[in-house]
Amino acid sequence: MKGTRDSKTPPIVSLAAGGVAGGIEAFTSYPLEFAKTRVQLRSQKGIPTPRNPFRVVTQVYQKEGIRALYKGCAALVVGSIAKDGVRFLFFDQIKHAFADPQTGTLSPLRNLAAGMTAGVVASITAVTPTERIKTALIDDARNERRFRSGLHATSVIWKEHGMLGLYRGFAGTTLKQASATAFRMGTYNILKDFETTRDIPQNTAVNFANGSVAGIVTTLCTQPFDVIKTRSQSAYGTSTAEAVKSILIDYGIRGFWKGTTMRLGRTVFSGGILFTSYEAAVKIIMPIYSKTAQTVSAEVS
Repeated sequence: MKGTRDSKTPPIVSLAAGGVAGGIEAFTSYPLEFAKTRVQLRSQKGIPTPRNPFRVVTQVYQKEGIRALYKGCAALVVGSIAKDGVRFLFFDQIKHAFADPQTGTLSPLRNLAAGMTAGVVASITAVTPTERIKTALIDDARNERRFRSGLHATSVIWKEHGMLGLYRGFAGTTLKQASATAFRMGTYNILKDFETTRDIPQNTAVNFANGSVAGIVTTLCTQPFDVIKTRSQSAYGTSTAEAVKSILIDYGIRGFWKGTTMRLGRTVFSGGILFTSYEAAVKIIMPIYSKTAQTVSAEVS
């Protein structure tokens, strides 16, 4: 069985292609992310929150305008560029470390383990602080509106709470990233391995379909961690334990799957975009990298 990607893909190519894919995915799917986050935050008294993501988007657009739907988008795009660059970089490298020495392939469990490890690294290096800023901006826009921008929110949170304030919700975010990356990257690579053994051509449509299926699996398996993370990273922030308690008080066990429909809408769409963009970016960047490497090698020799 052949690996899901070229085993010789250089780290810099994985990093760059992952960053490009993450930025594209975050921007194009942000309104659905915005709607999902609004639903997961504590509801304002007397104002019921609709379950339909498109209704949330429509209501916000009608009352607050198109700019409101992209509140916190810059923070997520920057975070996604870093997150997915790191995630693809470490997944591609860890995947080879976990591969069977005889065949160079990964079992489904090793695929998941490689994804989980990459998710933890991404959470520590990029995801937690950027998700904290994005969520705080969305929450703040409902009431006080004291944050003027992502940079201003970062400055205020830093002054009020220090570094720990930017890492509020770290436990929930890391659990989410570890599990989400494991299921998303693992599922995608398992599907590609399966298709390779049956000589199914890898084109844009197949890549998009694989990414969408990976998005569905990821959402259903990791939604509780996403809800806990969102509650922890509200405008003023709470501990992970307090977030869990508030969810149980507000909605009971079912509350841990709050926003599932909205997140499904985003992850099916974004999963397809993410992996399709990544594969396309690798095809564009790889020849440039190879040409540059050959030029440098020739000059050195």
